[in-house]
Amino acid sequence: MFAYARDLNVLATGEESALSLGIDVPSMRLALLVLTSVVAATAVAVSGSILFVGLVVPHILRLLVGPDHRILLPASFLFGALFLVVMDLAARRILAPEEIQLGVITTLVGGPFFIYLLVANRRKAGVL
Repeated sequence: MFAYARDLNVLATGEESALSLGIDVPSMRLALLVLTSVVAATAVAVSGSILFVGLVVPHILRLLVGPDHRILLPASFLFGALFLVVMDLAARRILAPEEIQLGVITTLVGGPFFIYLLVANRRKAGVL
């Protein structure tokens, strides 16, 4: 994925700009679709379905570090791991000696965050 960070930055400016700069957009999209599908499937196979981590972390970091994928991708990997450790600790400690499933805790964090993003984007678009 790191190999595509520059191309993703260019694609963020628009498909026409990316094409004019020599990026093969259809091939890049296909390669990234396959790559991200394999990475996501491997992660789910190894650790189970932990909702919202792969969605919440990049959005939070995009607000904090900006849209540059050369910084955003490694920061997402590191912050995602930290986020899971903190959520796992919370899942084990909130109702000790019982444990809450990790997916429940990540959903409790991720759900409200996505509602906030939806409302904020609708307001920015002038829908609300």
